[in-house]
Amino acid sequence: MTALPPDAPEADETHAATKAAVFAAAERLFALHGFQNVSVRDITAAAGVNLASVNYHFGSKDNLLFAIFRRRTGELNRERARMLHEANDRHGGKPPVREILEALFAPPLRWADPANDRRISVQFIIRARSEGTAEMREVLQNDVSHLARFAEALKAARPDLPAETVYWRLHFCLGMAHNNRFVEFDRLHHLSGGATREGDVAALLARMLDFAEAGFNA
Repeated sequence: MTALPPDAPEADETHAATKAAVFAAAERLFALHGFQNVSVRDITAAAGVNLASVNYHFGSKDNLLFAIFRRRTGELNRERARMLHEANDRHGGKPPVREILEALFAPPLRWADPANDRRISVQFIIRARSEGTAEMREVLQNDVSHLARFAEALKAARPDLPAETVYWRLHFCLGMAHNNRFVEFDRLHHLSGGATREGDVAALLARMLDFAEAGFNA
């Protein structure tokens, strides 16, 4: 069979499919097993592609990690921004604290739902916070543009609070968003002697909003 020329449409489709397969396999393996425990060979075997595919399409394992990180955090933050924009529209540019916090909490919480395929993406992002490359850590530390819009909205919602207080309370809310994972609820269930068992996203979101809103309105 004659090989396809590299600029043929069919070749482009094959390259795109291979790149997508590598991306999906790597995200799942990294999320489940950790960044250091997954090799390039593991990724290409899971994707069913040639061993050279990672370097060909991404340049290196670290570049592949960063590509996944950038895409997933970008998607998550766009979803948050969309919800905040909708809340602004509903309230003439000054949404209440609860709706601002809902835009912050709801997207990652919904992604983390065990019934949602996006849970792998959330697990990957969580890994990135603790195991990420130097490039990822640089972004996590310094790229706060997606949070600035929430800070401004909260300052407008609570103009009576000093700006420093708003920033600290937003920081505490981010801790809730980063650490409220369904996989951790078994521990809480044991701690409470069986009194807590939350598997419903909407109910969990309401609990988080009740707590965070009370903290902002104290």
